[in-house]
Amino acid sequence: MDCKFMDPDLLDRLEAADDTALNALSFGVVAMSEDGVVTSYNLPESRLSGLSPANVVGRNFFSAVAPCTNNFLVAYRFETEPALDAVIDYVFTLRIKPVAVRLRLLKQPERRRMYLAVELR
Repeated sequence: MDCKFMDPDLLDRLEAADDTALNALSFGVVAMSEDGVVTSYNLPESRLSGLSPANVVGRNFFSAVAPCTNNFLVAYRFETEPALDAVIDYVFTLRIKPVAVRLRLLKQPERRRMYLAVELR
């Protein structure tokens, strides 16, 4: 799948992608159900975090996988905003040395999943 982090139709493309296509991306993707449970965790994100998809899928991203995102900048926005397409500079700090990234928060009420795209800065 030829897809870029800032593609205007990224949400549509992620919704249509299977795990093979997600794994081929050049940036990390965490797909979650509306309640924050990880449904897909691509290989670029696995390499960045050091966490295997098998240990992440089925767990709550904000409380069990990446509690450093359980804050007003990330988790609260997913929880309270019905529609979301926002890019923020962020630093992951849990389980790894601090890593500067850009996060793209994607959510639409009619979609089956919400997404966190992660790109190294």
